[in-house]
Amino acid sequence: MRIISTADAPSPAGHYSQAIVYGDTVYVSGQLAVDPVTGEKGMGSIEEQTRLTLRNVEQVLLSAGSDLSHVIKTTVYVSDIELWGGVNQAYAEVFGDHRPARAVVPSRDLHYGCLVEIEAIAALR
Repeated sequence: MRIISTADAPSPAGHYSQAIVYGDTVYVSGQLAVDPVTGEKGMGSIEEQTRLTLRNVEQVLLSAGSDLSHVIKTTVYVSDIELWGGVNQAYAEVFGDHRPARAVVPSRDLHYGCLVEIEAIAALR
């Protein structure tokens, strides 16, 4: 088991790792719309927050030796199901033709007032 930590994604705000590699699989902890450089949290439209969240997932994956094209499954938490159209639009833009398995979980408030949180499971390259 290998713990993944990168400065290119937001630092964990609690007792967890950005990701764990076990065997040939990367398990990425839930990422939020937090800018890893400025520390700004939950800024912008749902589309902007989704793109930033997926960029954070991508940076953790790259640090682990994977990338978005190797994502097997995601779990998407959205603070209001009415925002789903914007989440899905930005998600499709980022993933393109790649369509990982996915679960969508409507939730109430997310940390820092963010509108979306995404966790991922991916294969190593």
